[in-house]
Amino acid sequence: MGLTSDSKNLLENFRTYLLIEKNFSKHTAKAYYSDIMSYMLWLDSESCLCINYQKIREYIYFIQRFNYKKTTLARKIASIRTFYKFLYKERIMDTNPTVNLNAPKKPKSLPKFLTKAEIETILSGIQIDTPAGFRNRTILELLWATGMRISELSELNFEDLNLENNEITVFGKGAKERIVLISDRAKNFLQRYIETARPLIAKGFDTEIKSEKNPVFINNTGYRLQNKTIRNVINQTVTNLNFPKHVTPHMFRHSFATHLIENGADLRIVQELLGHASISNTQIYTHISTKHLQEVFEQSHPRA
Repeated sequence: MGLTSDSKNLLENFRTYLLIEKNFSKHTAKAYYSDIMSYMLWLDSESCLCINYQKIREYIYFIQRFNYKKTTLARKIASIRTFYKFLYKERIMDTNPTVNLNAPKKPKSLPKFLTKAEIETILSGIQIDTPAGFRNRTILELLWATGMRISELSELNFEDLNLENNEITVFGKGAKERIVLISDRAKNFLQRYIETARPLIAKGFDTEIKSEKNPVFINNTGYRLQNKTIRNVINQTVTNLNFPKHVTPHMFRHSFATHLIENGADLRIVQELLGHASISNTQIYTHISTKHLQEVFEQSHPRA
């Protein structure tokens, strides 16, 4: 049995709540939407408005059989909790059956990062003798220099650039605005890309900068470059280099933060540059730095 019209309406209202009131990213809202849809389908003919705590526990036992990662399971439970909080808040339900529902603790793992030498190897491995190649090098230079997420970089418009002051305005998760700083090297690549490479990327298409709302990074048809393309750039580069590590776009962000901490940057400053809502999210990079120091000590000290 599929979803009823009432269930579909609840789902759409929930999606709007996540995007507008909770300021969730489109990616997170989509995941929560999918989780609740699966939950509703599992309920079959039962209405989600007539469910008690025990029924929700029954569903959690059911999804645990699929051996999801703890992070995925935690998200699915968070989706249900958020959904019923929404229903209670909107007075669609008189009680919230998930008040005592606890999510499993997420495993704490240290983010993987690249050394400065590894980053330089990747950057120098990008051929910049074509407009697209120069664009790709500029993108990775910016990721490394600013700690931006690839979604933030993809969404950059010309109005966000203040290159005279080496600043870029970024809109992060929940549409939160922050200022990131760029190095002279990254700024030089960006300026050269805008002046020489960008006009040549989309041959036959009008790429003239007519509005401050125009995207900075474009594809070969003149439209905004998407996250998937940026991921492909990195994947292709490390593949061509036979790079020994699996490299993701987020590793540039982790590397940015780790190297700042290693060089004595204040934790609050790093938090601000990364756009973390909580300092606890930033503190993990101090653990990475300490672990790295231990590894260097053990490799270098004769008595280690």
